[in-house]
Amino acid sequence: MKTILSSRTSSGIKAALGGLLALVALGAAQADDARGKQLYANCVACHGDDAQGMKLLNAPALSGLSEQYIVNQIKKFKAGHRGGNVKDATGMQMRPMATLLVTEEDIGAVAKYIASLPSKPVEATLVGGDPEKGKMLYMTCQACHGPDGKGNDMLNSPSLINQHDWYTLHQLHKFKEGVRGSNPEDVTGSQMRPMAMTLADEQAMKDVIAYIQSLSE
Repeated sequence: MKTILSSRTSSGIKAALGGLLALVALGAAQADDARGKQLYANCVACHGDDAQGMKLLNAPALSGLSEQYIVNQIKKFKAGHRGGNVKDATGMQMRPMATLLVTEEDIGAVAKYIASLPSKPVEATLVGGDPEKGKMLYMTCQACHGPDGKGNDMLNSPSLINQHDWYTLHQLHKFKEGVRGSNPEDVTGSQMRPMAMTLADEQAMKDVIAYIQSLSE
């Protein structure tokens, strides 16, 4: 009888401890989410409450990007590996904002919050792109970004889905012109540069962007 009671008592204690640990974990997660939302307040002016971006301020959509990718980009901005080129006016605007995130925990919290926001379709603004021609050009891109354009964290490649076409065009120009991805410390950016070089001109860029936009529909 004592053995049975002892066993039941032990099971009860384990269950109670398990419940307590679950509550602690839940509380920590909620605190982390609250911290991330609080930190994101500094980003709202440019990227919006829903992280959908704003063309007027050249701010891209952030919703839909993975937590890992966001963390990596914030770190690049803080270190000057991105946004450190004097020709990158919009990148330089982002650098001081990244420096407001002092700790690794702050970076992780805001990245987690942004990644939790729903990704939504965005309005097309570019004209003249041919998605059929773009489909052929995208064959070079899909090795990293995937046939569905959703990216791959293992390859440090972001999702391209529901990103503004004007922003994608600007970034392709930056990569091709060496404004982005030329810093030797920016390893993943330097991997993208030769890919951008395969696009002969802006028409080719518009074509591949038109195809990417079709994946978002």
